[in-house]
Amino acid sequence: MLLTRLAQVSQEVAATSARSRKIALLAGLFRDAEADDVPVAIPYLAGRLPQGRLGVGWKVLGRPVPPAAGPTLTVREVDARLTALGKVSGPGSQAERARLVGELMGAATEEEQRFLRGLLSGEVRQGALDAVAVEGLAEATGAPSADVRRAVMLAGSLRSVAQALLADGPAALDRFRLTVGRPVLPMLAHSASSVAEAVGKLGACAVEEKLDGIRVQVHRDGDVVRVHTRTLDDITDRLPEVTAAALELAGERFILDGEVIAFDADGRPRSFQETAGRVGSRVDVVTAAEAVPVSPVFFDALSVDGRDLLDLPFAERHAELARLVPEPMRVRRLLTSGRPQDVPEAEDFLAETLRRGHEGVVVKALDAPYSAGRRGASWLKVKPVHTLDLVVLAVERGHGRRTGKLSNLHLGARTADGGFVMLGKTFKGMTDAMLTWQTERLTELAVEDDGWVVTVRPELVVEIAYDGLQKSTRYPAGVTLRFARVVRYREDKRPQDADTVQTLLAAHPEVGP
Repeated sequence: MLLTRLAQVSQEVAATSARSRKIALLAGLFRDAEADDVPVAIPYLAGRLPQGRLGVGWKVLGRPVPPAAGPTLTVREVDARLTALGKVSGPGSQAERARLVGELMGAATEEEQRFLRGLLSGEVRQGALDAVAVEGLAEATGAPSADVRRAVMLAGSLRSVAQALLADGPAALDRFRLTVGRPVLPMLAHSASSVAEAVGKLGACAVEEKLDGIRVQVHRDGDVVRVHTRTLDDITDRLPEVTAAALELAGERFILDGEVIAFDADGRPRSFQETAGRVGSRVDVVTAAEAVPVSPVFFDALSVDGRDLLDLPFAERHAELARLVPEPMRVRRLLTSGRPQDVPEAEDFLAETLRRGHEGVVVKALDAPYSAGRRGASWLKVKPVHTLDLVVLAVERGHGRRTGKLSNLHLGARTADGGFVMLGKTFKGMTDAMLTWQTERLTELAVEDDGWVVTVRPELVVEIAYDGLQKSTRYPAGVTLRFARVVRYREDKRPQDADTVQTLLAAHPEVGP
C-alpha cells in the first residue's frame, strides 16, 4: 500500500466526527490493504510509531525539503526506513538521523511530508481510532464485530487480529483464545464518588481494597511463569519473588490478575514511587529485590487448570481464586448484599482500608464477567479525594525560586474523538526533585517554545488531585479544576489511559452541561 493512501484516509478520518463515516473510510482502506501492511498502517492511523520515540525533534523536522513529484513510498518501506532511523546511536548520530529524515522527506510528496511530520512529532493523534478500526475490520471482512472485539481482547493486539483477518478471513478469529502465556488487556474500573453510590449502583457486590501498586497479570504453565504489566510488557525477569510466589501455588496452569506492591517492616504499603522504581529497575535485580522486595496480591482468576473463566460471574471466578491462592496473598474484601442498611459496613471497610495505608476501594458486582481491555461499569473505584489521570499538554517556564525550571503544567483530558482538551493549570504539589525531573522529561517532549510556554507531545500522564469542578469560559471544555495539585507522574500509563472529559462531567453532575 502506498503511503499516500494512508495519509489521505488519516486526513479524512480526522476531518469527520461521524462514527459511521470513520468506519466506512477504514473499511475501504482495509479492503485495499495487504495483510502485511496492517501492522504498520493501524498504529500510523492512530498516531503511533511501532518503533517508539526516534529522537527526532522540530529542529530536524522543520527543515524544508523539496517534495517528490509523485507518490512512490509504500507503508512498509517507510516502516523499514524508520526502523533504521531508530537504530542510529553513538557519535554523529544526530547528523545521521537528520540525513535519514531528509532522505525520507525527499522521497515523499507534499501531502506525505505533512503526514510524516505529524507522525514523527506526535501530532497525528486519533486515540479513539482502535475501537473504530475494529468495526472497520468487521465491515471489510464480513466478520461479526463482536467476534472481532473479543479476538482483539484476547490477543491483546488489534494489529495481529487485523493481519490474520485480512490474510485468512473470519475463520482466523478461532485462533484467538485465552491462552496461558499470552497476556490479555486488563479489565479497568470507572470511578464513583462514594461507597454508597457504588453499592447503590451495583447491588450485591464485593468491596475490595484498592492497592497503590503496579497492576500485573501472572501466567503459570508448569514450571514456567511469566509476569506482565497492564500494558502487556513482560517484566518477569525483574520480579523473581513474584515468580517464586506463583510456583508455590497449588495449581499448575493458571492466569491471575492482581497487583505487586512493596510493604514496609510494619506491613504498611511503601510509596508508589518506591514500588514503581523497583518494578522499573532492569539492572542488578537481586540487589533491588533485597532493598525493596515486592509482594503479589491477587484479586481475580482468568483461567485455572486450562478452564477459561472470563465469562463466569465474578463470584465464581473469585471462588476459583480462593481455591488456588491462600488468603494472605489475596486482596482483602467485604461482601455485601447491596441493601441500604449494608452501606455503613462498607463505609467502615473503606475507612479501615485508608487507615491501613491504601488508596481506596474497588466495588465489584458479583454477577459481572471479566471485560478484558474495557473500563466496565461493574467495577467502580472509590477514593477519598477527587483524582484524575491527565495528560501534560504544555508547561510554562518558572520564575522566582523556580527560574530555570519548567513549572506550571497545562493539563488535558481526553475527548470523545481521541484528542485532548485543556482543563486548567497547576504548579502545586511539586517537590524540588519532581521539578528537576519534569523539566528534563518535558524538554525531551517539547515541540514548540515561544520563550514562555513550551508545548509538548501529549505523552506524559500525571495524576492530579482537585477539590471540585467549576464552570469556566476560559477553557474549551467549559469547566476547570479547582485547587488542582500534582500527586505523582504515572509513567506506567499511556495517554489513551487518561481520564476523559465525559468521565469528569459525569462525576460532577452539579456543574451541569
